[in-house]
Amino acid sequence: MTQEKSTTPMMAQWQACKNEAKDALILFRLGDFYEAFHDDAVTIAKKASLTLTKRQGIPMCGVPAHTLDQYLDKLVAAGLKLAIAEQVENPKETKGIVKRKIVRYISAGTLINSSLLKEKSNNYFASLCQVGSSFAIAYADISTSEFNVVEFSSLEELFSEIHRVRPTEFLLSKQCKNTFEKKLKELSFHFSFTLNVKENWLFDHQFAVEKLNAHFSSPLDSFGLKGMVASINAAGALIFYLEEELKHNLEHIQSIQIKSLASYMRLDFSTMKNLDLSVEDNKHTLVNFLDNTSTSMGARLLKKWICHPLVEKEGIQKRLDAVEELISSPEKVSELSSHLEKVKDIERLMMKVSSGYASPRDLLYLCLSLENITFIKKELMHFSSPLLLDIQEKLEDLTPIIQKVKSSLVELPPLKVHDGGVFQKGFHQELDELRLIKTDGKTWIANYQNNLREETKIKTLKVGFTKVFGYYIDVSKGQSDKVPDFFQRRQTLVNSERFITQELKEYEVKVFSAEERIKALESTLYEELRKEVANYQKQVAITATKTAEIDLLLSFSQTATANNYVKPIVNLGSKIEIKDGRHPLIESSVGHNYFIANDTSLQEGALFLITGPNMAGKSTYIRQVAIIVILAQIGCYVPAAYASIGIVDQVFSRIGASDDLSRGQSTFMVEMMETSYILKNASEKSLVILDEIGRGTSTYDGISIAWAVAEYLLEKKVKTLFATHYWELTKLTKDYPSAKNFQVSVKENPEDIVFLHKIVEGSTDKSYGIHVAKLAGLPLEVLQKAKKMLKELEKTTRKKQAPEKQLSLFAMQDPQPQKEKELLDNLRSLEIDHMTPMQALEKLLFFQKQLL
Repeated sequence: MTQEKSTTPMMAQWQACKNEAKDALILFRLGDFYEAFHDDAVTIAKKASLTLTKRQGIPMCGVPAHTLDQYLDKLVAAGLKLAIAEQVENPKETKGIVKRKIVRYISAGTLINSSLLKEKSNNYFASLCQVGSSFAIAYADISTSEFNVVEFSSLEELFSEIHRVRPTEFLLSKQCKNTFEKKLKELSFHFSFTLNVKENWLFDHQFAVEKLNAHFSSPLDSFGLKGMVASINAAGALIFYLEEELKHNLEHIQSIQIKSLASYMRLDFSTMKNLDLSVEDNKHTLVNFLDNTSTSMGARLLKKWICHPLVEKEGIQKRLDAVEELISSPEKVSELSSHLEKVKDIERLMMKVSSGYASPRDLLYLCLSLENITFIKKELMHFSSPLLLDIQEKLEDLTPIIQKVKSSLVELPPLKVHDGGVFQKGFHQELDELRLIKTDGKTWIANYQNNLREETKIKTLKVGFTKVFGYYIDVSKGQSDKVPDFFQRRQTLVNSERFITQELKEYEVKVFSAEERIKALESTLYEELRKEVANYQKQVAITATKTAEIDLLLSFSQTATANNYVKPIVNLGSKIEIKDGRHPLIESSVGHNYFIANDTSLQEGALFLITGPNMAGKSTYIRQVAIIVILAQIGCYVPAAYASIGIVDQVFSRIGASDDLSRGQSTFMVEMMETSYILKNASEKSLVILDEIGRGTSTYDGISIAWAVAEYLLEKKVKTLFATHYWELTKLTKDYPSAKNFQVSVKENPEDIVFLHKIVEGSTDKSYGIHVAKLAGLPLEVLQKAKKMLKELEKTTRKKQAPEKQLSLFAMQDPQPQKEKELLDNLRSLEIDHMTPMQALEKLLFFQKQLL
């Protein structure tokens, strides 16, 4: 616990900052170091591997000021929140103790200059709110100026969006903590984040409205927020918390975007995970495979498009048409790519400029990037597709700031303004004069030395300089009697005397003051230049967005060309027609020539029952259909010879089996919960892929559940691909014309099988489990024992006919022996209303004897 006792004025100052910082650890500026004290020091020393010392019984540790950023990264990565207390007065101009105060807080969601920031990922700080039956999330990336709000009608939809954007930090009220606590705990098993629970007043509606109006200087209705109470509350709380409590400059956040769920295909976490769309800790994902982008902005946009496919035909078609034109123009694409490769992350560079964190080199990189974008704008004039023309039109002409920066800064400016040498010669007259005084010092000293030698006739006289004494005139002791009266003795050495003159003193003051004045003037000039560039924040933000779009469309065109993809036909119908479809990730692993393509013709309301052994390709097939649909709806070419896609509103998947230890749930419970979610939310416009429903329980229970799930989806007319080992389900086709049986082709040899990986019409009741075990390398004695046991079980099953009795519940077949059939007929013919209880009991005993 932090000690309240303060032994010095400086420690009293530290204690005041600590009281303000609350749960944050303080790094306190003392000269050239940042120091930590008391419990803060113990924690920081442990997490950052620093030496913990004690002074006057107070634990302390510190880091040099110039290494602060690297230690901040270590501490934030360890989940800590830091408060930076700076000296806010110039020590040279202050009598007594220098005033210090907390100038900013640093946490996982507020990184700016940090190696923890991933170039190809956003770093979101999210605020959650519930008002009545509405749930909202407002999330901002202060490193890119992005600020979004989304509103939902259910908690499940909210957390699906959270899985898509993966915030590193959350803000919520004490009132809402109970609502979100269970879900947030489950979330923590999937990715790391920091949680901030604050007082309820922070989310007050009137307070939020006033805060947002003040920040954006325009009515909320202009952003489309009218009536979105939960969204307004979440957004207002987030802006206040970042700006007022964490002391971050948010001038660069100048707009708020509303995301409408109706505009996008809905993808829940299970589907994104099962299809390997965009999972941070998995390198073999669709995002990584498609990423041929040249810029960080394009890579970040790719993740957003993958997680939010479009459902509007016009928007999808514009993207596809743009990709088509790029593919047909390889020379122009090459020219565009050459310029894009030179574009830095202008979103994050501009954020630094607007908020005052930009270095001189950041300004130069921004300028050079914008210069390359002007060439991209010119190249895009040669295209005709609507989306490319729209991008060309909205890429801003930023020639004024390009010329201003290029005419101001040196060719390679320093990383810090205080290092000096920021501006070109000729940029500022006073600066040039001061530099001349500094750089021409050697010439002046040499001339002065020659003049003194002639005047005094002392040929060995020298003019020198030390950091301790400054400039001096050195005369040997043998010549010291010749020094004139205007020489003032400064120092006596063993072999010489050192003197100073009034003229040399004046020159020394001039040189020293020139150095300080150069630093002060360069700082002032740089701040003026930064502010001038910051005035173009809005134009640069639009340019960054459109640069990301052209970069991503170019990436799509390169992927399509390299992998022989085709342009899909998207329509408002319900049919999915694919010729020679392939799974993009598996094809990239095994090679195009080794992947077996398959066709799909999925009509409205159709359910495909796909049977076949493990490892034959059932799961690959159903996944590839879903991925092809998603690719088509993000505006990308697809791995097929032909594809016609009826736009899908949601893709659901239930694949694989695993326990959810985070919720203490078994494999079967997880499977049933995911299936329940699908059945409740799937519509006629949805696509559902199911793999092995019911495998987590007994065979008969599993078949029963799988049968009922299939029937339910058929009756709701949901397009479904259902891979199963339960060959009994193939009987569904007798009662449901929209149910179709497919199987994976297998070539049987006397002692072996070959998987052909081809999906064909028909069904199979063979699982080939022992053959698969052989392929997996099980020992020979185990395989032989398994074959023997299989034969015994098959004999026993044929005798008992147990499966037939179980399956009769679903009217798949009629396996009852004649005696049982007669008994059932007698039972149906009974007139129970005309029987006494005793007669009914006697009849029951009669039936029982017949069965025995």
